[in-house]
Amino acid sequence: MRPSRSYRVFQGVNGVVLSLVVLVTLYPFVNIVARSFSGERQIRAGEVTLWPKGFNLTTYRIVFQDSMFWRNYGNTVFYTVVSTAVAMFLTTCYAYVLSKKHLRGRGVLVGIAVFTMFFTGGLIPHYILVTELGLKNSVWAIALPNAISVFNLLVMKAFFESLPTELEEAAQIDGLSTYGILFRIVLPLSKAVVATMVLFYTVSFWNSWFSAFLYMDHSDLMPVTVYLRNLIAGATGGGNAGAGTAELSQVGASIQAVTIVLTALPIICVYPFVQRYFVSGVMLGAVKG
Repeated sequence: MRPSRSYRVFQGVNGVVLSLVVLVTLYPFVNIVARSFSGERQIRAGEVTLWPKGFNLTTYRIVFQDSMFWRNYGNTVFYTVVSTAVAMFLTTCYAYVLSKKHLRGRGVLVGIAVFTMFFTGGLIPHYILVTELGLKNSVWAIALPNAISVFNLLVMKAFFESLPTELEEAAQIDGLSTYGILFRIVLPLSKAVVATMVLFYTVSFWNSWFSAFLYMDHSDLMPVTVYLRNLIAGATGGGNAGAGTAELSQVGASIQAVTIVLTALPIICVYPFVQRYFVSGVMLGAVKG
């Protein structure tokens, strides 16, 4: 059936509007990349738009030549992988339990999770608790306090509730235990929502800096986000601090652009592999309240 004229007009207007949205969204990042490769004078003069002016790699050289940068980058990868694994395990198990409507005390468990979205103990009790548990200067100071995001928990709970109960009943008849049903039946059918939650947690832990800044006492334990924060402030956070600080005065205008690019690049590389699951995972998990 041939589409009507009004529908063709709608498609054309929709395409133009979406193209403008894409351009507006991409422009800031393209500009940041261009600034990171541009000269100091051109950046301060406002000459850089979408293409580097006065091509310059000085800032990248300062960062890459510092061994502390690579140490902190490795820390970030390690913290992100461990924290995401812990968060996914706990969130998945909790969400699966909450999805069982016949569970006694289910309402209390849901209420406890939702309560933490609105009320917290505060920074000082949080710090005292982590310190007294002996978690400082370890990956657990980052992974455990932030292990369960209530938003992610509720999305996964709604997704599990949308799965046919007949599948689990058939698995029980075949002799599978509760964990067998979860790992052999439920999770293989939940790839979309699991990939989405992995993306959410990975981005969160990768960009996180405050927990490490608060609970890590040594510069060689810091993630790269803290390193880059210190770099913006005029120090490398340890290691070759003197050399980095001396050279930063020559590249002050481009340092923010470089830090943004270095921080965002790994996530940009990972995102295409999970993008196809992103929309379907969120929508499927949000269909039922």
